[in-house]
Amino acid sequence: MAKNPTPVIMVSSLTTDGAKATLEALELGAVDFIPKNISELSVNIVKIRDVLVDKIKAIANKGRIKRPSRVITGKPYEAPRPVVKRTTGERRIGLVSIGTSTGGPKALQDIIPLLPQNFPVPIVIAQHMPPSFTGPFAARLNQLSEITVKEAEEGELLKPGVVFIAPGRGHMRLKRQRGLETIITISENKEDFIYRPSVDALMLSAAEIFPGRALGVILTGMGNDGLKGLVSLKNTGGRIFAQNEETCVVYGMPKAVVDAGIADKILPIEDIAGEIVNSV
Repeated sequence: MAKNPTPVIMVSSLTTDGAKATLEALELGAVDFIPKNISELSVNIVKIRDVLVDKIKAIANKGRIKRPSRVITGKPYEAPRPVVKRTTGERRIGLVSIGTSTGGPKALQDIIPLLPQNFPVPIVIAQHMPPSFTGPFAARLNQLSEITVKEAEEGELLKPGVVFIAPGRGHMRLKRQRGLETIITISENKEDFIYRPSVDALMLSAAEIFPGRALGVILTGMGNDGLKGLVSLKNTGGRIFAQNEETCVVYGMPKAVVDAGIADKILPIEDIAGEIVNSV
């Protein structure tokens, strides 16, 4: 990958070891993964065929990829520190809500480790990922970051300076209790959403609980999950950042937002962390 970067999709088992191997591969430059159930391998392969073909086509359209931020050198991963230039006159926000899918683990690794330890507001993330992967992914991201990163839990209190990643087993939403506190709720019902965890479900609740004070960030991914929720967030007076086409693995979810005309800023992945810091 260091000499000849090539798009790679992992097809990985739904196990703890499978998750660890997949996350390692993503750090080394793989662009995405598809999980398989070993206990039902013959049936599962048929089920994932269409998804795999769609992802291959979407990723192949990008051609060559940039060299990975980490290569096999035997040295620990070190994220670069962001160059933050504060702007003035912009509305300060009380919540950052991020949605992503294909290519998201790497994109999040390019953003979250750049945020300072004293980050003043909570961050909530919906990343399309199976249940056995979100815990290890949150733990790995926590190791790389100054800010605390964890897999969200039912009834957990939303706290400034903590990144909550939606568990793959359900949809994550925010809920106000006792008038002041905001807690996390996890619904394990599929509901009417195609993906679980749903970006739309998270963004809709962010718009409701933090009207005019939420920043929605939409990153690389196939389809348009998040568009409905971000339209609602925008209508309450919230702000929206979208990753630009050039740095997306798949320019689907951000494109839907940009085409809808609701993105306040369209940014390369390397600028998103700094712009988030500027907004809080």
